[in-house]
Amino acid sequence: MRVSKASDTGSERVGTMREGTLDQKHLLVGEDGSPNNYDLNMGLTGGGGWRTPRHRHNFDQIRYVIQGRLPYTESHVLEEGWVGYFPESVHYGPQERPEGLRTMVLQCGGASGAGYLSVAQREAVNAELARTGEFKKGLYHYTDANGVPQTKDGSEAIFEHATGGKLEFATPRYTDVIAMNPEAYAWQESDPGVSEKWLGSFTERDLRIGFLRLDAGAVYQAGLHPSIEILFQINGRVTTGGEKYGPETGYEFLAGEGPVPVEAVEPTDFFRAVLHRF
Repeated sequence: MRVSKASDTGSERVGTMREGTLDQKHLLVGEDGSPNNYDLNMGLTGGGGWRTPRHRHNFDQIRYVIQGRLPYTESHVLEEGWVGYFPESVHYGPQERPEGLRTMVLQCGGASGAGYLSVAQREAVNAELARTGEFKKGLYHYTDANGVPQTKDGSEAIFEHATGGKLEFATPRYTDVIAMNPEAYAWQESDPGVSEKWLGSFTERDLRIGFLRLDAGAVYQAGLHPSIEILFQINGRVTTGGEKYGPETGYEFLAGEGPVPVEAVEPTDFFRAVLHRF
C-alpha cells in the first residue's frame, strides 16, 4: 500500500505545451515502462483559464470534477461530480477550462499496452524541444532538416522525441468520451456498512471505474483485485496502516496485495478505479 495526502504534496505548474495556467498536485505515480504506469493528480485551473486544441493520446484518462464544470469539447461539459472516461486514441477538445476548475485526473496506460509516458519524462523533453522550436496554442512549431517549417501536436512531438519512434495510435475501442453522472447510479451494499457504485467496466482488460462508501465503523478490505486498485478519498476520515487520513488522499494497492483493512472513523466516500489487467 502507498498513501499520499494532497496537503503534503507540492503543486507544480504544467509546462508551456498548452496555453493558460494549470497547477497540479501529483499524488501517486506508477512504474515507468510498465503497461500500467499511471499518474493520479489533482488539477486547479488558474487565472486566464486553460486551453487545448482538439487532440488525442495513446493512453487512457479518467477525470472526476471536484469543483466547477469541465468543457471537453466546444459543446460538451462534465458537470461537478461527474466522471469522464477519455479512452486512448479517441479525440476530444478543443477545451476552454475556466479559472477555478478543480479536478482529479487518473492518467494510465490503455488496453493496447502502449503504456504511459510519465510527467517527469514529458517535462524533460518539453524543455529540450523548446530549444529547437516553439510550443504555441498546443502545437509544436519547428523547422525540419530540409529547412521547411512544420507543425505537430505538442504531445505527439514530446512522445516521439522521448521514445525515438513514431507515435502510433491503437484502433479506437470507442467513438467518443464517455461522460457519466454518478447520481444516476444506485449504491449496492457489498458488506455490512460498505457500499459500491460501479459506473462501468471498459475494454477487454476490464478497467473499472466507480465509487466506494463506508459507514462509520465499517471496514473495507482493499487490494483484492487482479490489478492495481486506486482510491481517491473525497470526504470523511479513515484509518489504515496505523494512520488516520482525511479528504484528498490517494491510495495505491497492488494486484492481490490485500486484504488491507481500511476502517471508516466517520462516513467516507472514495472515487475508485481498478486499472487494466495485463
